[in-house]
Amino acid sequence: MSARIVQLSISKGGVPKLPIDEVHVGTLGLAGDAHRDLKHHGGIERAVCLYSAEVIAALQAEGHLMAPGSLGENVTIAGLDWATLQPGQRLTLGATVVLELTRDTTPCRTIMNQFADQKFSRIAHRHHPGWSRWYARVITEGTVRAGDPVAISGP
Repeated sequence: MSARIVQLSISKGGVPKLPIDEVHVGTLGLAGDAHRDLKHHGGIERAVCLYSAEVIAALQAEGHLMAPGSLGENVTIAGLDWATLQPGQRLTLGATVVLELTRDTTPCRTIMNQFADQKFSRIAHRHHPGWSRWYARVITEGTVRAGDPVAISGP
């Protein structure tokens, strides 16, 4: 299976982020997306938050209540080996958008209600490598759509 965008999500601040079909991705992230806590979210190095559709499905199978966008990610992707991602890798979304992974995200209490036991550390990279969301900077701006292909390159 080739990788693809399952869902694009934005919010006026906080979670959940809600699905949209198409969006412009600029230097500071998806158009229309906002953050309540600019100390920990957003900015050039954390412009886009990415997560795996397969990891979400595995978490749902454990009894957790999440769905795409409910953990604050902007782009939910299917078909990537999430456990192999690392900083510096680049993802091409659709025909033009290029992102560079900057770091795994640190989960916070705003998403704890998505977990059956409220233990949001379930997706902390240091406790469960390969289960965390990823932040990325925008290398090349453009427009993306749900269903667009995703290609990976880099280290």
